[in-house]
Amino acid sequence: MKTKILFLSFYLFFIIGCSPNKSELFRETDSFVESLQTTYESYGILGGSEYAKTTSDGLYTITPVGRLINIKIQKVVENREYEELKQDLKAHYKCNTKVNDVYICQAGTVMIDCRN
Repeated sequence: MKTKILFLSFYLFFIIGCSPNKSELFRETDSFVESLQTTYESYGILGGSEYAKTTSDGLYTITPVGRLINIKIQKVVENREYEELKQDLKAHYKCNTKVNDVYICQAGTVMIDCRN
């Protein structure tokens, strides 16, 4: 019984501790995805850095590049962390027809592909 309570406590702590980071990240990426449908044709190859946003905790930087959205984790992490981020974003955009793909690019960041 104690093991079960300990496990549930850990799980609850993990969900509460991680949720705000990802919800802010999703809110920011959603904003960029939507702007590519309503406001911008493209952010341009070099011009996107002026639109870059960093989450309030400093953990993620989101930078639009053309019709791609680049997400970089701002601390040293294992490849596994980027794989988890990719899977979370894939699940978030699974039913969104504005997003073609979510993948890890060769530079080691996650990309959201909104190309037509």
